[in-house]
Amino acid sequence: MQHAGGSPLPPPHQPGHRPAVGWSPAAHHPGPHPGPAPVPPPAPGYPAPAPPPAPSAGPQHASMPPPPDTTGHVPLPPGGPVAMPSPPQSPAAHDPAGAIIAVLLIGPAGAGKTSVAKYWADHRRVPTAHISLDDVREWVRSGFADPQSGWNDHSEAQYRLARRTCGFAARNFLANGISCILDDAVFPDRPVVGLGGWKRHVGPGLLPVVLLPGLDIVLERNAERSGNRRLTDEEVARIHGRMAGWYGSGLPIIDNSQLGIPETARILDDVLTRSIASPPQW
Repeated sequence: MQHAGGSPLPPPHQPGHRPAVGWSPAAHHPGPHPGPAPVPPPAPGYPAPAPPPAPSAGPQHASMPPPPDTTGHVPLPPGGPVAMPSPPQSPAAHDPAGAIIAVLLIGPAGAGKTSVAKYWADHRRVPTAHISLDDVREWVRSGFADPQSGWNDHSEAQYRLARRTCGFAARNFLANGISCILDDAVFPDRPVVGLGGWKRHVGPGLLPVVLLPGLDIVLERNAERSGNRRLTDEEVARIHGRMAGWYGSGLPIIDNSQLGIPETARILDDVLTRSIASPPQW
C-alpha cells in the first residue's frame, strides 16, 4: 500500500501493548508543529505568573540500541573455522564420545549415511547435531533444481549454496559447544567442489569418513527410496563407481555391506578415535 506522504503510520495500539520506544505521534505527522500555549495576561491586582522553568540539562531519553544477536540465552558468536584437533594428552582424550568434533560422512546414495549419522548423533554423551545436505537443499520449495531432471548450472548453484549453509550452521554449532556430523555424496574426482569446499566452509579440523558398501547393497537400499531421492539403477552404479576412487586416498573407509546401523556407528567411533589421535592429511 502506498502512502500519500510522510512516513507510514505506526501500527495500531493493541490493549496491553506499550508503544514503541522512541516513537511519538508528532514525529509521524508532517506539517507545522504548534508552539507553546500562549500565557493569558494577569488579572488586575494580581502579580504576573513566574516564567516556566528552563529545560533541564540532564540526560535525554533516546531509543534503546538493538539487543545483540542472540539465540535464546546463548550468545551467537561469529562462526570461525574448526581447528585441527590437538594431540591428545591421555588415552581418555582419544575417546570421541566426549569430544566436540565435526565429522563429514561421505558415501553414495543408498550407503546409509543419513541413518548412521542420525544414530551416531543420537547416542553421543555430548550435544551433537546432524546436518544433512539433502535436507538443507530441499529447503528450496518453489524453484527447486532437481538433478534428476538434468544436471545444470542451476542445480550446481543450489548444491553450492546448500554446502555453504551447512558449513555456516556447523561452525555456529561448534562455537556453542555442540558437535556435528554432516553427510554428503562427495566425489573424489572433484576435490575443489567436494572436500576442498567442505574444508573452506567448516575448517581444517573436519574429520572425513567414507561409508562405501557394495554395489548390490546400494542398489537394494536405493530401491526402497521414494520421491526425488530415488535414483535410477544406472545413476546409482555410476555414482558408486566414482566413489571407488576414495580407495587409496588415505581417508578411512567403512564397508557396511554386512553391518547394521548400530554396528556401523560403533566402527565409526573407532575410526574417529584414530583420526583424533592422528588427523588425516587431506
